[in-house]
Parts: sequence; C-alpha cells; structure tokens
Amino acid sequence: MALLDLQPSTSLLFCLVPLLFLFFIKFNKTITNTLLSSNSSKIPRSYPLIGSYFSILANHDQRIKWISDIILSTPNLTFTLIRPLNFHTIFTANPSNVQHMLKTNFQVYQKGHNSNTTLKDFLSNGIFNVDGDIWKYQRQVASHEFNTRSLRKFVETVVDTELSERLIPILATAAANKTVLDFQDILQRFAFDNICKIAFGYDPGYLLPSLPEAEFAVAFEDAVRLSTERFILPFPLIWKMKRALNIGSEKKLRFAVEQVREFAKEIVREKQRELKDKSSLDSADLLSRFLSTGHSDENFVTDIVISFILAGRDTTSAALTWFFWLISKHPEVESQILKEIGEKSESLLLYDEVKNMIYTHASLCESMRFYPPVPMDTKEATKDDILPDGTFVKKGNRVTYHPYAMGRVEKVWGKDWAEFRPERWLDKDEVTGNWTFVSKDAYTYPVFQAGPRVCLGKEMAFLQMKRVVAGVLRRFKVVPVVEQGAEPVFISYLTAKMKGGFPVTIEERI
Repeated sequence: MALLDLQPSTSLLFCLVPLLFLFFIKFNKTITNTLLSSNSSKIPRSYPLIGSYFSILANHDQRIKWISDIILSTPNLTFTLIRPLNFHTIFTANPSNVQHMLKTNFQVYQKGHNSNTTLKDFLSNGIFNVDGDIWKYQRQVASHEFNTRSLRKFVETVVDTELSERLIPILATAAANKTVLDFQDILQRFAFDNICKIAFGYDPGYLLPSLPEAEFAVAFEDAVRLSTERFILPFPLIWKMKRALNIGSEKKLRFAVEQVREFAKEIVREKQRELKDKSSLDSADLLSRFLSTGHSDENFVTDIVISFILAGRDTTSAALTWFFWLISKHPEVESQILKEIGEKSESLLLYDEVKNMIYTHASLCESMRFYPPVPMDTKEATKDDILPDGTFVKKGNRVTYHPYAMGRVEKVWGKDWAEFRPERWLDKDEVTGNWTFVSKDAYTYPVFQAGPRVCLGKEMAFLQMKRVVAGVLRRFKVVPVVEQGAEPVFISYLTAKMKGGFPVTIEERI
C-alpha cells in the first residue's frame, strides 16, 4: 500500500515553502513545461530544501510508471528519492533487497508510524495497519480460520451463487441488448458482494440488475480514495490541519469512515445478539467464526473484518479487470483458456477442477506480473541497516519495493519480458502435452507479498478469479470499447485501478 507519502514535518514555515514554489510554477509556464518534458527515466534532480519536489509534482498522475522507469534505469534496481526537507524514500525492484525486507530482516522493516497514522481513521488497528504483538495476534487468529476446510467450502458456495445468479445474468442481458458495461465496475460489485458475504455474512446486493448505489459500498469506496489522497499530499500536516478543522476532503473522509464503521459495528452487534440467543452460530462467515471462538471485542472484530473487505474487494477485481483487457489483445491466449475450460464440466462445481486449470492460472499470474493489484508497498526502517545491494538505510527511512517494476526486469523475465506469454510459467510434457505450472520465487514476484506477511487469502483469490474466468469466457466474449491503439491508464489508490473504468460490450459465444 505504498504511495508517494511523506513524513511529518516539524516546521510550519518549511511546510509552506513548497506551496510558495507551486504558486511560482503556476505563473511560470517556461519552468512548468521544462519539468513536464524532462527525462523521467533517470533519477530526478534534487534541490536544497525542496528535494525533487518539482519532479514529483510533474509526474503526479503517472507516479507508478515514473518510479518504475527510474528503478529500471539503475544498475542495481534501486534508487533514493529525496523529498522536501531532505526526507529520503528508497525504491527497489531488486529481489535480494525484497527478501531482506520481507523475510531476513523482517523485524527491521515495519509498517511504521507514518502509515499507521495516515490510515488510522479508516483501518484503525486492523491487520494491514499494525506491527508487533497486535499484528501477530490478529495474524494468528486469521490464519487459523483461513486454513479450515469449511471456510473454503463456504467461499466456493458464495462465489458460485454470485456468479450464476448475478454476474452471468447481467452479462447475458448486456449481450442481448448490445449495451456497453463498465466491466471494472461490474467486477468491483461482484467482489464487494462476495467479500461482504464471506466476511460478514451480509449481502449488500451491489450486483443486483439495477446496479444500485449501495450506501455501505459507496462509503467504503470514498474511504479508500480519500485515505489514499492523504499519502499523495506533500506534507501530512496539510491533511492533519484539514482534519482538525473538519473541512474539505477530511470532512468527507470522516463522514465516509463513520458510515463504514457504524455499519460494520451494527452487523457485529447483531451477530453477538444472535450468538447470545442461540449459544452457537450456524453461519460460516468470518465474523461468525471470530465471535464463536471467543473474540467478542467489538472494535477488534470490526477492524479485522474491514481490513479483509479492503483486501478481498479491490485486489481480485483489479486483477480480473486487467486480465480481461490483456486476453482481448491476445486471442491465442484466450483460445488456450477456452480449450482448458472446455475440458471441465460445465457447472465447475468441484474445487479440484478449478484448481487444475493450469493454463488459466498461468495467464492470471502473467497478467498480474504486468499489472499487480498492489503495485508498491512501503516499509519503515526501525534502525540503521544496509540492503544486500549495498544501499544504506537510515533509521526512519521508508523503503518501497515495487512489484510493478519487478515484473518488467529483463534480467529476471528475459528479453521478451514485454510480451504477454503465460507459457513462461509452464513446462509442457512433450509426450502427453500436459502443462505443469512452475511457480516463481516469492521475492522475485511479490504480488501476494512474501515472508511472515504473505497473503492469507492467496488460494481463495485464485479460486474466485478462475471461477469467474471460466464462468464468463465459457459463455461470453468480452470486447473492450476503445479507440484504435488506445491503452488504458494504470493508476493506484490503495490498490490498482483502470483510470476511467473499462467499457466493454458482451458477445454470446455461438
């Protein structure tokens, strides 16, 4: 969840300096044009006091690609961006550095104070926003529940129901009426309904045929977007002052967070009342599991469930959005996937059938290599350290590993790294013709993180994505509505999105 965030300033005077420069730039066209046309493939020039602020400003709308281009231009895939007031952020796509951060020296590289403070209002003490004993305890509780067979079966049932009763009928109607859908929005709605059922046992009905503006879903989206905007501001003092004054984006964020948390807490209270009345819960959702095993603290349970909604809602929908875009450009890949789907039973009721869709699995991995749902992730050093490539890290420095850039490293992926080629993940038996999936090192491909914080929902995410791919492609062809040669723009809030949505038409297969 790393974005271009900055550490807290201790001087109001210093905080105002960049704003004065902004005022100067606004009325100096020559300087602005020079900045925008500068070569962004090299480490940006740094100036006294303001660091590389001008370059950060000029590349604000393309920050993921801009940082990636700089990283890939360096010999060790690492560089240091100097921000105003001499604050340093180290960016890296070096697998040795990533392993050092996420595993070898895990205790040194934590979420840190800045990230915790920035997301505190929304995520509170949820698992994605804490370190130390609080994190360990939540991780232990969640890990136990995620490893149960009954939860896996529950997830299968939820996904199947949402797919057959909502997603497929909506696509069938769009195909019959030849209407244009924002497929990104449809997939987000699908994922939101799924994760709310899995996490809360609550159905928001966000993917009903009318595509309603469900209050909880809208508030959740606002909370994610506005929390992310805090990271993008040049100084945390700006959003902190706005929050204290309850104005602008902070006023909107406060309202959205209040809606989300109050709604979540009311569901928790309802489950607690149900538990008290029945002494046991029949439901298999995560909230019921936490409550029935003695975790009854309202805030604790609410924090965990909101964090899982964030993870389950945005990551799978982002991955699927870009997957459908890529296969629309590569009909040979789509043909191979269709062949694999055709070899399975039409209902795809068995988990093992989806699990064994090897080529589809490889295609999803290849898609996420290009467009990872979380394109950057930042840690904060708790003490001085030296990365394996020799980069010195001072206590308090933030170090960001960059999966988006890591998927584009020629030394790792080969000279054909720019090609969408699922076969790079596969070995083919020349006798039988069967594929075998060949996984990549988690520190070379950290799309699901790695080490102690590796994603607990990885298997469930692949289950959901492969079931969607099989269910949709068996019946429909997804056709992007774009101008010739146009490419969608990759942007990121806490997770990745396609700027402006993903307009498509749906065609029934004959």
